[in-house]
Amino acid sequence: MARPPSDMLAFNVEYEDGRTIVMLVNRHNLRGVYGLARIIARERQEKGELPEGKIKSVTPSRHPHG
Repeated sequence: MARPPSDMLAFNVEYEDGRTIVMLVNRHNLRGVYGLARIIARERQEKGELPEGKIKSVTPSRHPHG
């Protein structure tokens, strides 16, 4: 995975079926509250930008380049 631009943060979106995808979020949209990433994930899912399925968790990525 390429390093995201400095204004972007990577989050792991884990689904109940075991899938995990990485979602990039502009740090300014979070306003310092990482809990907003889950809301953003659901909004993106409704728009078809993320796969369907029950989201289990959204956590900051620990990827060495993220």
